[in-house]
Amino acid sequence: MSGYSPTLEALINKFRSLPGIGSKTAVRLAFHMLNSSEEYVNDFSECILAAKTRITVCKICQNISDGEICPICSDMSRDHGLICVVESAKDILTFERVKEYNGVYHVLHGLISPMDGINAGDIRIKELITRITGVNLNPDMNAEPGESDEVNEMQEIYEEIAKTQVHEIILATGSTVEGDVTTTYISGLVKPFGVKTSRLAYGIPVGGELEYADAMTLFKALEGRREI
Repeated sequence: MSGYSPTLEALINKFRSLPGIGSKTAVRLAFHMLNSSEEYVNDFSECILAAKTRITVCKICQNISDGEICPICSDMSRDHGLICVVESAKDILTFERVKEYNGVYHVLHGLISPMDGINAGDIRIKELITRITGVNLNPDMNAEPGESDEVNEMQEIYEEIAKTQVHEIILATGSTVEGDVTTTYISGLVKPFGVKTSRLAYGIPVGGELEYADAMTLFKALEGRREI
């Protein structure tokens, strides 16, 4: 027996089920919630529910977003012809720490891993090819009442991006076996379109993941990227 009430034990177990949370941390978090005000706990729970129910996927880059088009894709001051391909949305946060990068992104939501049953069709590679070719990137959008201005703005963004010629794809899938397989596969698909494909250079250790790279290391890796 733990000595805790069943309700508190259930809360501790929920925190313990989170990635990177051990037993001691789970207990501290549970008691933190228990000792917090009801307003704080309600706000906390509402944020979790809002993230789960409202967050969607950007129709252009597949990044997580509150709307149909994410803020990065909506920013026309960025170079939409330079696309950095990453495994997950978390990797974008890592790259955004490198202030010198002014391109856009494409999130694969995974890597090719036949051992785990994840094939090319299971991740967002088809959407990347759509961006390169520009085919079906400018869908017809029907406005609901009161949404005409927002829809017109999104339509303008689609049209502007569709006119942009993609000139380089940076494959930033990490230095893992799965990252190597995914990079090889995508570069083979992209080559017929005459688009330059490159990969991050030195600085990212073999087997390393991007989220653990510091800003300077990532900047050097971007700066020294090599064409493949």
